[in-house]
Amino acid sequence: MRFKITLIATNLKSVIPINYQYPVSAAIYKVIRNADQEYARFLHDAGYTQANSLKSFKLFTFSDIRTPFTISGDRLRLTTRQAALEVCFHLPTAAEHFIKGLFQQQQFDIADSKSKSRFEVSSVESLPDPLRGYRDTEIVSISLEPKSPVVAGLPNESGNYDFLDPADPRFTESLVYNWRSKIAACYDQETAAGALLIADSLSKKTPPKSRLITIKADTPAETKIRGWVNFDLKATAEKRFADLLLNAGAGVYNSQGMGCVGVAEI
Repeated sequence: MRFKITLIATNLKSVIPINYQYPVSAAIYKVIRNADQEYARFLHDAGYTQANSLKSFKLFTFSDIRTPFTISGDRLRLTTRQAALEVCFHLPTAAEHFIKGLFQQQQFDIADSKSKSRFEVSSVESLPDPLRGYRDTEIVSISLEPKSPVVAGLPNESGNYDFLDPADPRFTESLVYNWRSKIAACYDQETAAGALLIADSLSKKTPPKSRLITIKADTPAETKIRGWVNFDLKATAEKRFADLLLNAGAGVYNSQGMGCVGVAEI
C-alpha cells in the first residue's frame, strides 16, 4: 500500500539536510512507535527474516521529498512551506486505515546535528493500486520508474557494497536476487526459488543519473551509498510479487528511502 503524505513546515524558511533520508526514516519510525510500539519494535529490531538466514527486511520505503529548494552547502533551503513524499508499506489491505490513521495530525522533525525543521502532516492520501485488476498469481509486466535512487551492489571483502550502475548486467541480477530474498522472507524458500522474476533496466533518452547519499552523516556509523535515477525498470512476475516490489522497494537500503518505484506503464 502506498500513501502520499503532504507536510506543512511550521517555519517559513525551513532548512533540512541534503542527506535527509536517515532523518526521514527516523521520523517515520517515531510516528509508528508513538501509535504502535510493538510494530515499531518489530520493524526496527527484527523485520521480516528469511529462514536459516540473518538477513531481514523492513518492507517499507519512501520517495524523495518533493518541494522547491535551493542548495546551500550540505543543506536544502525550502522556498515554500509545503512538501510531499510517498510512503509505501507491504502490509495486508485491511491495514490501510490503521496505517493512514498513524500519520494523520502527526509531526515530522527532519533533523541532524546541524539543523532541525518541524513539519505538520497536512493530509494522508491513499494512492490507487495500479495492479488492482489482476489476480495474485497472474503474470504481469510493468514498467517502473524510480521515485528515489535505486541502490544495487555486490558485497565485497570489507563487508561493504561495490555499487553497480544500470548499464552493468549485474545491476538487474542484484535487484532480482534481493527481490527473491524478500519473497523468501514473506513466503518461504520454495516459493521464492520457483518464482518467475525478470528485470531489465531501460535507459531514457538521457543517461541514468547517479546520486551519492550519506546515511547517518557526521556520526561514527556514517555510510555512503550510491543509487541511480532517470531510468526505467521493466519487471515481470506474478502480481503478488510485483506488489512486493512496489510496496517494499527495489534493491537495498529501502527503509532508508532507497528504491521507491512507481508504475510508469503496464
